[in-house]
Amino acid sequence: MPLAAPTVASVSAAAVARPAGRAWMRMRWRDLLFLHWEVSPEIIRPTLPPGIEPDLHGGRAFLGIVPFVMAGVRPAFLPPVPGISDFPELNLRTYVRDRAGVPGVWFYSLDASQRLAVAIARRVFHLPYHAARMEAGRDSRSALTHRSRRRVGGAESRFAWTPGEMLSAPQPGSLEHFLVERYRFYATDGARLLRGAVAHPPYPLRRAVVTTCEENLFAAAGFAPTGRGPDHVVCSDGVDVEAFGLERISPADRREDVP
Repeated sequence: MPLAAPTVASVSAAAVARPAGRAWMRMRWRDLLFLHWEVSPEIIRPTLPPGIEPDLHGGRAFLGIVPFVMAGVRPAFLPPVPGISDFPELNLRTYVRDRAGVPGVWFYSLDASQRLAVAIARRVFHLPYHAARMEAGRDSRSALTHRSRRRVGGAESRFAWTPGEMLSAPQPGSLEHFLVERYRFYATDGARLLRGAVAHPPYPLRRAVVTTCEENLFAAAGFAPTGRGPDHVVCSDGVDVEAFGLERISPADRREDVP
């Protein structure tokens, strides 16, 4: 008797589960702000490598900007190193599925202030990191602040927000769950599509009041500015994270829908 094909729900559940084997790295992601803009899937589709397609919620695709702080970043078998293990980060991303239906993140850019981390992430995880001058903290009104200026190209972004009340844990199928509960990411080494994995508890989410949202990441990645504020905003105090190695998914062959 043939095996039943996996359902979307079963594939999504597998993508949330902690991977087998040992973690490569440990860290804490803290003071995260999730900013999302709805965009046409047809804007996203041609920017992706072969083997992945836009992941949609109600027919909608999204571009997300996430400023946050990386804390205690180190190999899983070593303690954090003062002056190296803590630094701000800022990423521009969208949401995708591979041909097996596994949901994940595709990064257009990741800015970080720690040059060693940038070099390692580019080499080991094949992610488009950029070295940047960055600051993250609190202003005199106790709002969280985040500023980034790339060392090459000069793309500058500034954000400020005040965390609000706690939200209920997002349920699978909800927009919040779709946007934030992502435990796989995709990359390419130029020859093959790669998939990486992280494991962490579900994000504790809060409402957020954003007072500053000045970004140049869209333009730097080749997207037209939206001309409007984000369509969806939440924030999180943070989670402890384990990161795992990459697995090869498929050759980076030509897209079937491109002549």
